[in-house]
Amino acid sequence: MNYGYKRIINGSFEEIEAVVREKLQEQGFGVITEIDVKATMRAKLDVDFTNYKILGACNPPAAHAALVKDPGIGLLLPCNVVLWENDDHSITVAAIDAAKLLAITGNDELTEFAQQINGSLISALDSL
Repeated sequence: MNYGYKRIINGSFEEIEAVVREKLQEQGFGVITEIDVKATMRAKLDVDFTNYKILGACNPPAAHAALVKDPGIGLLLPCNVVLWENDDHSITVAAIDAAKLLAITGNDELTEFAQQINGSLISALDSL
């Protein structure tokens, strides 16, 4: 995965999701959006899918700073953190690489922002 950072952890999906939310909060993030892919696939396509959630994580001060620099940056917010259950029942937790994501803007002023976000996201995942 060259567009994000990931960890593979053993435990129940629900327990790991709760810890991920806690660790994100410790790093100044709140989860402002959530997509339960398994439930959505069941409801929309009537298919079974593995446990999979997309959490939209937002660090309000960092988001504000980025939006002031470039109002269009909202297209790239929030930072996605995903969890999915693997075939061996381990859980992969992955976070977007904000530097790679924001590089598409061509706005060098966002580099510091991206490095700050990456540091916080990596710290959250490393503390799992």
